[in-house]
Amino acid sequence: MNPLLAADPLLEGDIDLTVVLIVIGKTIAIFALLLIGVMLYIWFMRKVIADMQNRIGPSSAGPFGILQSLADGIKLFFKEQSTPTSADRPVYLLAPYLSIIPAFLAFAIVPIGGTVSIAGHVTELQLADPEIGILFLLMMSGIGLYGVMLAGWSSGSKYPLLGSVRASAQLLSYEAALGLAVVGVLVHTGTLSTRAIVNQQPWTGADAIVSEWYWLPAIGALLIFVIAALAETNHPPFDLVEAEQELVGGFHTEYTGIRFALFFLAEFMNLITMCAIAVTLFLGGPSGPSLGFVASDNWINTWVMPIFWFMFKLLVLLYGTVWVRASLPRLRYDQLMNISWKVLIEAAFLWAMVTGLIVVARNLGWNLWIVTPAAAVGALLIYGVLMACVPKPHEVSEEIK
Repeated sequence: MNPLLAADPLLEGDIDLTVVLIVIGKTIAIFALLLIGVMLYIWFMRKVIADMQNRIGPSSAGPFGILQSLADGIKLFFKEQSTPTSADRPVYLLAPYLSIIPAFLAFAIVPIGGTVSIAGHVTELQLADPEIGILFLLMMSGIGLYGVMLAGWSSGSKYPLLGSVRASAQLLSYEAALGLAVVGVLVHTGTLSTRAIVNQQPWTGADAIVSEWYWLPAIGALLIFVIAALAETNHPPFDLVEAEQELVGGFHTEYTGIRFALFFLAEFMNLITMCAIAVTLFLGGPSGPSLGFVASDNWINTWVMPIFWFMFKLLVLLYGTVWVRASLPRLRYDQLMNISWKVLIEAAFLWAMVTGLIVVARNLGWNLWIVTPAAAVGALLIYGVLMACVPKPHEVSEEIK
């Protein structure tokens, strides 16, 4: 027998059924968590914005209107499905799934808890922990763009096509800033595994918030990541892809019923995923204080508390996105592009360079009190030169004339 085949555990029958069931259970749990999270976030968003605008918000379906999102989803599920006669039907039907599948897969690498024991098997509260976890995230983010582009192109209508063109330009522009912001953390961690990144931010006491978590040493990367993530997920004020006043409904104008709901679901899934990745990279993930009056190996400290702290941090960031949605007006498209190409990419690139220099200096034992200010001043000078070289809007208009 071929030794390669003989070593395959599937052929030998050595696969533990319990492990398979654990993986299946975690997959179902993650998918259900995302679905419930989207419904609760939409309700939470509508309630918070209503409070900010002195309105009541959802109040009819369920207590405090908490079932309003579920009612909207059921309504969309039973609505009539329509397909334009001018649409490229196979691509038109495929596009929603190209949006929602990457949105789910991207969340699969997020560690939402610690290491636990299930049926005698030690496992992590995380669906998958590939060694290239962060690259996998960027890959899924890029693949999700195809769903938006194909949806607009295949609809056979001008407004969805314009929306998809805007989407491709916007997402590709901010993808560069997002990737460079992540580099600002990876320089500190030296790994692409999300679990390893979380393990490098342990809870050692209240001072761990400053000394162990990466939000402070990578504060510039955190700000760039948050701004780029909002643009990547078409979140206001970066929702030019779905500008109703200009594009009717954007790339999904011709979609109805459950197909429209899939795009809606994928957008909010991506937003929750990006906030969860920010928690993982900068805020310690599920690390946090445990209950001192309970044994450290008790299920409360191994299961409940890590999940609680992860959800708490995630909720704080999601509240921030709602606050931004309620506060800021939509940008003009030229402003949207300028922020990416003329501000964020340069700032993220320089931050990554300065961070790398400081990490190397620390490892070599150089005096950080000299290296850090010198690197910061050098980065500011380079940034000033770059900004001086960028043509001003009036200069561009004069050249066009």
